[in-house]
Amino acid sequence: MRVTVHTDGAARGNPGPAGAGAVVYDERGRVLAEVARGLGEATNNVAEYTAVILGLERARALGAREVVVRTDSQLLVQQLRGRYRVRSARLRPLHARVEELARAFDEVRFEHVPRDRNVTADRLANRGVDAWLERRSGAGAG
Repeated sequence: MRVTVHTDGAARGNPGPAGAGAVVYDERGRVLAEVARGLGEATNNVAEYTAVILGLERARALGAREVVVRTDSQLLVQQLRGRYRVRSARLRPLHARVEELARAFDEVRFEHVPRDRNVTADRLANRGVDAWLERRSGAGAG
């Protein structure tokens, strides 16, 4: 099975409250799965990598063998294609996890898309941030 995974990370502040979102589509463009996760305090790049990890994990769970990952992060795409080095010590383990997950598929491609073609993943990433902020404010109340 071939799927397309759109991913996005969001951080309100850098670092700040962060979230990751991913949506998995089948070959006909139908949504197979959506993921939205709050990450706590993190940088935007950590959120972007986490979104790819969540998307690849969901694609694997759905039985995908070929995956196209689309993100609006140019840096992420260049790092995952091996064109840019991953200099941040915080990103290296996340990069390694993406590479590990990618090896479980027959084929994985990473593509850059403009923000306006990544709206659903962006919405999910922001939903993750909102959910984390709500949990945090609820935990402090009372």
